[in-house]
Amino acid sequence: MDEKMNEENTEEVKVLEAQIEQLQAEVAQLQHQQQNNHKDMTFNFSGQMQEALLYSCGQRLVRAKEEVVSRLEEEVKEMEEDLKRQTQMNGINLNSCTTKTLQSGDSQLIQKFCVSGHCSELNFLVEFQLTEFKQNQRCQREISALNVVMDATDLKSFNGFLLGVEEHNNLLLFFRTLRTLSDRCDDRSRTFQHFQDKYPSIVSLPGGCGSEIMTLNHPQLPGCVLFIHWSVDVSSEGRVTPKINLLTKIPERVLQLFPSQTVGGAAKFFQSLLRILGSEAAVESVIRAICPSSDP
Repeated sequence: MDEKMNEENTEEVKVLEAQIEQLQAEVAQLQHQQQNNHKDMTFNFSGQMQEALLYSCGQRLVRAKEEVVSRLEEEVKEMEEDLKRQTQMNGINLNSCTTKTLQSGDSQLIQKFCVSGHCSELNFLVEFQLTEFKQNQRCQREISALNVVMDATDLKSFNGFLLGVEEHNNLLLFFRTLRTLSDRCDDRSRTFQHFQDKYPSIVSLPGGCGSEIMTLNHPQLPGCVLFIHWSVDVSSEGRVTPKINLLTKIPERVLQLFPSQTVGGAAKFFQSLLRILGSEAAVESVIRAICPSSDP
């Protein structure tokens, strides 16, 4: 009985092994067929289909590139418009800005900046170091090694102000004061140019409309000259103050014709006019006083 069961089990095992071998053969055949199909597909795509696929992929890349370029152009345009608004607000135009990294680490970043530009007619070059570091989980920025270069030979008080700015690394105070100083210098230039255009036979500007001196020549008294000296002083705290004075150059022979008290009091009289009338009206009053027939 046991022998008969063993024979039956043996036959079942052989049947199962045969089925396994058949399945393995079918799997191998299917794998081989799949490889052939891939080869056929590759072969079929080598003609027009391949060109179409390459073109389609290329179009996608081109469109993606165009989208990136378009987005960058929009960002640049927005930045330019923002810079234009900032320039209109503060009057400061930047010509160039270069950056150099001096130190870079996890806790600290030190960069050196060099910025050049102009505010109206005043050109500037500013160099400074910007240190970024974390303190109490907050990012802090600190300016050091500030150096300002300006051609301000006519603004002696401003040179003293720059020394204080560099000593305290006060970049914000520099730009704030520069704008105010530029506005006051522009006021002076416009006033000088206005009077030269209005009274060309009397008013002359030896140093141009941007200088501190305006000359008033008496048409009937050669050698008799009045000078309007208009300076702009800047304190160490950045306070900008225009100072306008009347100076006289009267020949000795002319002084003999007028009381010395009258000539000597011209400067004080002009200061009174400034307080009452303002700068432009006070200067025009002086012009008409020395030459009543100078009405345009």
